[in-house]
Amino acid sequence: MRATCLLLDLDGTLLDSAPGVTASAAEALRAVGAEVPDAAVLHGFVGPPMYDTFREAVGLDEPTARTALSVYRAAYAREGTYAATPYAGVPEMLDELAAAGLPMGVATSKVEDQAQSMARRFGLDTRLLTVCGVSDAAGRTSKRLVIRECLARLRQRGADVTRPLMVGDRAYDVESAAAEEIPAVHVRWGYGGPAEGAGAVASVAAPADLVRLLTTL
Repeated sequence: MRATCLLLDLDGTLLDSAPGVTASAAEALRAVGAEVPDAAVLHGFVGPPMYDTFREAVGLDEPTARTALSVYRAAYAREGTYAATPYAGVPEMLDELAAAGLPMGVATSKVEDQAQSMARRFGLDTRLLTVCGVSDAAGRTSKRLVIRECLARLRQRGADVTRPLMVGDRAYDVESAAAEEIPAVHVRWGYGGPAEGAGAVASVAAPADLVRLLTTL
């Protein structure tokens, strides 16, 4: 299948944002009196929606998880976003894919305004048609809904969306795309282990490998 457009995850795919995410999550857990897990467990918090992680991985009840999420978002906006860096080879990857004529948008579980700010800060936005994230106000609270909205925006901007492809590092990316009947490529330079690529149409080890895959399909 030759893709006509790409939906790109942000954390663990374009940006190494783990330091800010894990520090902000630890602050949020301390604020609600919850135990902060070790670094290896915290690392697994990067990618999926943080509210779901607080509920399912930590076991917080709904009101406590909501409070923790509020603290997390404030901490991340204050300091966490500045701890991120683009992965080596990602800017070049985006340039090559854009030159190959592939329209691209970000579909992330991060709050949309934070995702847009980070894309601008690192100059990634110039290669993208849209940056779409979660939005409580819009009722867009799951990766599946973010993917759906990102695809709609790409269509509105004139992209051919007949054969979209999701690119991400976590099983959550692959599964959410599959729920929308969109295939996915798993990237192994992010936070998900090899097993998280189950169900993906391909798995790649480096940004340059993704370029080769997508320009030769």
